[in-house]
Amino acid sequence: MIRSLEQIIRSYELYEVIIEMAVIWLCVYLIVRFLRGTRGAGVVKGVAVLLVLLTLLIRVLGQGTDTFGRLNFIYERFLGLLAILLIVVFQPELRQAMIRLGYTRLLRGSRRELDDVVRAVSEAVRALSRNRFGALIALERGVQLGGLVEGGEAVDARLSARLLESIFWPSNPLHDLGVVVRGNRIIAASVLFPLAEEGYLPHRYGSRHRAAVGLTLDSDCVVVVVSEETGAVSIAEHGRLEADIPLGQLPAALATCLRTSSPEQDAGSGGSEESSSDDVQAA
Repeated sequence: MIRSLEQIIRSYELYEVIIEMAVIWLCVYLIVRFLRGTRGAGVVKGVAVLLVLLTLLIRVLGQGTDTFGRLNFIYERFLGLLAILLIVVFQPELRQAMIRLGYTRLLRGSRRELDDVVRAVSEAVRALSRNRFGALIALERGVQLGGLVEGGEAVDARLSARLLESIFWPSNPLHDLGVVVRGNRIIAASVLFPLAEEGYLPHRYGSRHRAAVGLTLDSDCVVVVVSEETGAVSIAEHGRLEADIPLGQLPAALATCLRTSSPEQDAGSGGSEESSSDDVQAA
């Protein structure tokens, strides 16, 4: 077996080995970076180790012989079953990947217009947080939330801090659900967002945070959340929740999210974040 492995290695040119290893390493790195902090990250590690061991044992050591014939039969069937299982396990991640591939920037207005949006949302969130009024604000980017908006109350008014504050004021009948912002206009209020699956977030987070993360799993929008219990501010994006953002840092954090111009920048910024108490990712 060892002699067979040596012959296989010697049959390759050195430059071929270097190129192939570089391509494989790049693919693995991109996959690991994309899945870092998601529910499927642990599954990937286990599956990768199992596949490497099986491949070395069957495809390399047993190549050209009848060795491990029964294991080879099981291995081939296992690969087909594994492809189906991975699609099921990574369904949320695959959906996010498709959204990023089709990403087109919605906020095409001037930098001043974007700054006005950030200023209005930050000012409203600051007031809501200090009064501990819960809020859920979705800022559209490339994927419009047409289906969800139709189920809410149409507003179609120019975005302003006072209007946002009034919508989420406890006595307002529209305060209990979410608001959708498109460009510099509030499109709808009292919009029901889809909830992330049970267990996706730690149990200390309530329905508002689950709704924020759930919406970002289905679209590329940015969602700002204000906790009614603590007044803490969080931002959800691409299925991840950055929690407990200081009010003074909110404008910069929000502007960074909204000014992202490509999915590659999104993946790069998301992959560089390390897990911490302030960065809650899929459990």
